[in-house]
Amino acid sequence: MYPVSINERVENIRGDEQGINSFVEEYKPFIASCVEKVTGRYVRYGEDDELSIALMAFVEAINSYDNRKGSFLSFSQNVIKRRLIDYFRKEKKHSSTVSLNECYGDDEDQEIDLSTNESIEKFSKEEISEYRRLEIEDLKMELRKWDISISDLVESSPKHDKTRRLYAGIAKYIVSRPELISIIMNKKYLPVADIEKDMGIPRKKIERARKYIIAVVVIILGDYQYIRNFIEWG
Repeated sequence: MYPVSINERVENIRGDEQGINSFVEEYKPFIASCVEKVTGRYVRYGEDDELSIALMAFVEAINSYDNRKGSFLSFSQNVIKRRLIDYFRKEKKHSSTVSLNECYGDDEDQEIDLSTNESIEKFSKEEISEYRRLEIEDLKMELRKWDISISDLVESSPKHDKTRRLYAGIAKYIVSRPELISIIMNKKYLPVADIEKDMGIPRKKIERARKYIIAVVVIILGDYQYIRNFIEWG
């Protein structure tokens, strides 16, 4: 039995009050980190109103999430931020959210004081870094279904441009063939014989890159926007 990903867990507990409560309790540290990223200060449950807003937003994210919205953690973080923006608007506590309007491109937020372009750029870079980290955590969970770890990917990653282009070509070929995608995603193995026959690539070369190719296919097919932008695909 394969581990259940975070996205699958969320879809499974929808409508289950006890399941949602347990999930929220488990992810309280994550929720707090989302709030601290927005407010720029340490927050504590039972003392800071922002955490109460974030908890309700997290439950809202659970109830409104579907896998077409990508990674649940990235999705829930966005919901939390938007609800906190609404809260700050009402409470007129804009000083700690100087760059949120830039992040969301909302003209209505222009009353917020944007002190410097540097602060906006810093927030943007930090946010992208956090999204990428969340995607990596989700990818780790997904790749366990193929018994692949991040260290496996590091070891099997191509060191030369020519090899990288070869592996990228194999991955692109796979995602153009629905029957090969079905084998990888449902049967959890790389159809080496089919690739060898169709592309004329020696079996040993394909086998050597099996884990790397599977990971690339999973990233291409999944909602891993920030990982895709970060990786040099060749």
